Amino acid sequence: MVHGFMRCKKVKEIVAKLKLKCFELIVHKLVSPVSTLKSCSCSWRVRIALHLKGLDYEYKAVNLRNGEHLTPEFQKLNPLSYVPVLVDEDIVIADSFAIIMYLEEKYPENSLLPQDLQKRALNYQAANIVASNIQPFQNLAVVNYIEEKLGADERLSWAQHHIRKGLVALEKLLEGHAGKYATGDEVALADLFLAPQIGSAKRFNLDLADFPLMKRLNDAYSELPAFQNAIPGKQPDA
Repeated sequence: MVHGFMRCKKVKEIVAKLKLKCFELIVHKLVSPVSTLKSCSCSWRVRIALHLKGLDYEYKAVNLRNGEHLTPEFQKLNPLSYVPVLVDEDIVIADSFAIIMYLEEKYPENSLLPQDLQKRALNYQAANIVASNIQPFQNLAVVNYIEEKLGADERLSWAQHHIRKGLVALEKLLEGHAGKYATGDEVALADLFLAPQIGSAKRFNLDLADFPLMKRLNDAYSELPAFQNAIPGKQPDA
């Protein structure tokens, strides 16, 4: 069980045993591996952070559909069997929010957090709406369980309901605060969470016309190389 630290050699041994495809291990130059699923919004937001910070990293993939995240080797990196996982030397971090905050504190250049405390709090709130109140309901394990118990139609209806509820809340929360991006004219933490979530909304067939701010932000993100280089379709296992 990994609670936070592992010897770098041991981590490398574990990573070497993983036959990864469809998920990814992300490793900064001075880092050891990280694991994520390319289409997973949690992994996606970490990739954006790495690109915005200008950090070199190694990408490897773990196939969730083949159960590679359930292997004893992967569970030594994350006992919960979720992605992403970041390995930086002997430090192992297995949560996207924690990973992003770790990167922000270790590499403060190109900061993701505004100096203004109100704006900073707004970023935390928007990020948490996505991380705590939308994404968990569209998680692969959850929607697969819904489909197994109630059928494919209910799977889609379930995901759409929870995504819609969250996006409606975000539209209201950010009204009067958004500029070119979610909380102003500079990219900040909230944007890293919103971009992948908007992508997930489209994947679950929600019409962005119902969410004008989200649509406008999505257009803005499409012009940023750091965001575009992080999209699932541009990953090595795409």
